Amino acid sequence: MKRPLRVLLVEDAEDDALLVLRTLTMGGFQPNHQVVDTPAGLKAALGAGPWDIVISDFSMPKLTGLDALALVKQSGLDTPFILVSGTFGEEEAVRCLRA
Repeated sequence: MKRPLRVLLVEDAEDDALLVLRTLTMGGFQPNHQVVDTPAGLKAALGAGPWDIVISDFSMPKLTGLDALALVKQSGLDTPFILVSGTFGEEEAVRCLRA
């Protein structure tokens, strides 16, 4: 039996969101999810939680991954946050670790 997992995906590409969900499913989870790609959408979803985890793309047109992290922190929720990217330079990695 798969473990239920409430996932808030901050993602602008449907294929990438499906890849994350498929990976979670293959890892033994049953994701119940919502996808957002704007600051307003993220704020609304955070208020409608609860969420077990937030998984965010690093680069999106309307919202960066670091902006998403800042909004999660501002919400006061103690929810794990994972940042994903197809391409990631060393400088960006250091900046994300510090955030």
